[in-house]
Amino acid sequence: MQKNPFLLLLFFLAVLPACNRSRQEKQSPNVLFLFVDDLRPELRCYGDTLLKTPNMDRLAGEGILFRNEFVTVPTCGASRYGLLTGLLPRSRTALTNDACRRLIAEAPEGKAPETFIARLRRHGYYTVGIGKISHYADGLLYPYNGSPGGAPRELPHSWDEMLFDAGKWGTGWNAFFGYADGTNRNALKGHVKPYECADVEDEGYPDGLTARLARQKLNELAKRDGPFFLAVGFFKPHLPFNAPKKYWDLYDESSLPLTPSPDIPADVNPASLHNSGELNAYKAGEEHPSLTHPVSDAYARKLRHAYFAAVSYVDAQVGKVLHTLDSLGLADNTIVILWGDHGWHLGDDRVWGKHTLFGWALRSTFMMRVPAMEKGAVCDRVVSSLDVYPTLMDLCGIEDPLPGDGRSLVPLLHDPQNAAWEDRAWSYFRQGISLRTERYRLTHYFRKAQPVTELYDHLTDPYENRNIAAENPQLTDSLMKIWEMGNTGVYGK
Repeated sequence: MQKNPFLLLLFFLAVLPACNRSRQEKQSPNVLFLFVDDLRPELRCYGDTLLKTPNMDRLAGEGILFRNEFVTVPTCGASRYGLLTGLLPRSRTALTNDACRRLIAEAPEGKAPETFIARLRRHGYYTVGIGKISHYADGLLYPYNGSPGGAPRELPHSWDEMLFDAGKWGTGWNAFFGYADGTNRNALKGHVKPYECADVEDEGYPDGLTARLARQKLNELAKRDGPFFLAVGFFKPHLPFNAPKKYWDLYDESSLPLTPSPDIPADVNPASLHNSGELNAYKAGEEHPSLTHPVSDAYARKLRHAYFAAVSYVDAQVGKVLHTLDSLGLADNTIVILWGDHGWHLGDDRVWGKHTLFGWALRSTFMMRVPAMEKGAVCDRVVSSLDVYPTLMDLCGIEDPLPGDGRSLVPLLHDPQNAAWEDRAWSYFRQGISLRTERYRLTHYFRKAQPVTELYDHLTDPYENRNIAAENPQLTDSLMKIWEMGNTGVYGK
């Protein structure tokens, strides 16, 4: 039977657009986004020869490592809100851990900012979240001692699936503050130590369950048509610094170095710092530090040991997820991002915790692996966590106009030392705004306690130990003009 050429032409005209759409969908890169809580950039890939982090180091060596990335707010929920929306804080609410709940989940219809996850979903990505992505431990809005049953999502428009395995702890918040025997800080009303070394397998703590669930979900996603976005949120090294014994055994506590910044910086008011309230909420801790009474060297080494063990533990979980991604043949078409939501003072400036406008709290871990990009790149330019949003939109081919405050990092992916890049990042907390440039950090506070302006020269003082604002008025004034660009009015003009 002879085929009708006209009918064949109509068939191809009908089928080819669908084939092209399918091909374009398959060409869109997947995204695996690994969130790590309280991870300061103290890894071997950042030059620290002590830390045992082979999996994160390997990821950095396969992509690009950003050595000067700064978050907008040094507290978990607000930092993640800034990353997810690409927005500088414009209200006091945006500085709180409830930023996503109040400004996204509870916002009037049409008023909430669109997260980059929601935008990817709107453009055909299948989105899955596991663990702590925004602020609440499992992405559901309920109190520390409450039940997740029927609780609404913190990011209601972002997810096709929001998953968590709470294991023996029962709820996300109990797991977040969980100990190996199934107890948790909440139920024990804080009468626990800020660390634990238990002889258990990785699944004996929640992050092991999160890694297992992520690997299972990757196996499912590999069978789906179309691109996916998978976010995996690990708890450690957030307090309590709990990890299986084998990760503690990686370190010799007696030989661990102490901070290079043991004292309050010169010409700085203590109001710029704090008395380590988050750590001291663990009432069974052997010592309770303050700005006037630092911990002993022995206890400082104990806490640093605990933190390092927790980092090595979460590194192992990251490795499991990456191994599964690679073994499924997904690596060649998947963008991988690993990000710490802020840094953490480990006794630096007599502080244990985040919540300051010093580099210890603001500088965080950030690395990317992008298909077909050069391996082993290192970028020393100053970038902001706000820059992740437009970068993902560029890499995923989404061209909607962006209302955010970030800049795409794609030029730095091509040339990590791009001469046209402007080194600037703003951060907000403690009634202050801080500007980081290539060489300087300038912080100005809206308060009565003097001095209200601090200036640090990172060329001569990389640990920000001496405020030189008073002796450099012309330099301070010139930097204040750039600083003013980040004055969003959150503290008043």
